[in-house]
Amino acid sequence: MQDQLEGNKGRNISPHYSTYFRCLILFAAAGTLVTAIEWSSSWQPDKLLNVGAAAFMLVYCTFAQFILYRSRDKKAYKTRRILRFSDTVLVGITVALANFSMLPSLLFITMVQLNALSLGGGRQWFEHNTGLLVGVVLGYLMHRPALLINADLTISTMSLIGILVYLCAYAFFTHRQIGKLKEANHALATEQRVSKVRSYKLSKYLPQRLWRSVTTGDEEALTTQRKLLTVFFSDIKDFSQLTEELEAETFTLLLNNYLSEMARIAGQYGGTIDKFIGDAVMVVFGDDESKGPKSDALRCVAMALAMRKRVREMKQEWYNKGISRPLQVRMGINTGYCTVGIFGTANYQSYTVMGTHVNLASRLEGAAQPGEILISHETWAMIKHTVMCRDKGHITVKGISTPVKVYQVTDLRKNLGGQQSYLEEHAPGFSMHLDLDKIRNYDKVKVLQSLEKATTSLKSKVII
Repeated sequence: MQDQLEGNKGRNISPHYSTYFRCLILFAAAGTLVTAIEWSSSWQPDKLLNVGAAAFMLVYCTFAQFILYRSRDKKAYKTRRILRFSDTVLVGITVALANFSMLPSLLFITMVQLNALSLGGGRQWFEHNTGLLVGVVLGYLMHRPALLINADLTISTMSLIGILVYLCAYAFFTHRQIGKLKEANHALATEQRVSKVRSYKLSKYLPQRLWRSVTTGDEEALTTQRKLLTVFFSDIKDFSQLTEELEAETFTLLLNNYLSEMARIAGQYGGTIDKFIGDAVMVVFGDDESKGPKSDALRCVAMALAMRKRVREMKQEWYNKGISRPLQVRMGINTGYCTVGIFGTANYQSYTVMGTHVNLASRLEGAAQPGEILISHETWAMIKHTVMCRDKGHITVKGISTPVKVYQVTDLRKNLGGQQSYLEEHAPGFSMHLDLDKIRNYDKVKVLQSLEKATTSLKSKVII
């Protein structure tokens, strides 16, 4: 009667539990019927009815198990419901044939409610109690007992023993189930922690919008669409020659350091790294959490300026590590409508940005001089009030038939004039970069003394 397979799908539950509980309750019912027989009296139809009902219950246990074994997966649920209904009918017949003895009746009725509530749902409770009522009616029609409450001690003791065994077995089963649930919860918590770590690691290899859509199950949001984006490209000048000059270990370390710094700055300004192509970096603004075309363009240019500043600092760091070739980076930025979405084959797909304006950003990067940031007229129109730019006229780029008007980014207007916080000058035999925002107050005197000493030495030196 008790079948925990249903309602506990996904748990590691032995299919034999259903048979065990059915046998226990029907053995208790059969024992109650046998105990209710007055063996000293002559054989009457009622006595034969009790013996026959008890024998039928014992045979029914084996028959029910055979039916469950033969039932297919699709029919197993329906078969279990029919057998549970039959179980309660037999319990109801037992209550009637035992002359409604008080304690057995209460115990069997309690058992039916326990099973119904443990299986859960109003439908299960209704079916169990309907089966019990049908059994009582059938038993009453077969036996016609006197409507008196019987409290025979022998009958009560037998049924009490049977029901207590049943309840002990049920408690043991519940204890094991709780233990298994705790183990399952622990395994699930461990799996969730592992999944979070794996998800975090996976986020390093995917664009944030793609990673967020996949992890939240919102892949439908990745439909191909047209968006107004600002696209950034950068690469290291003479990168191939640099790879030939350096050892593989040193080269890998320096390149990873460079790309890590560029990725950190891109994340700081809200850009989405589309891809790394060797030493080249492609960053997109406006696809993920756009704050408007003008804000996207301005953040992209501000990011490029921060990257250029950081590259100049890294140039000195590389020189101190023995790399004589200067680190020179060129950058290109363009704003326009691009196609964003999933591209590729059935076996390999990539979430990226494509279109003419993406190609133009790449071409501007290729046309830029070392340390130069070139932007298109579309980008300049959005940031001209905040960023100081120098008109570079028109250039001809591959893939575009008409000349393209470009501008060279100088700096943010707030950093120019008397409030300029970063100074840099280079000449043969001379290199200086001064970042006022990073100089600490207690180093100010030391820096001034160094500048004065350099000025005095330069003035006294006769250069031929």
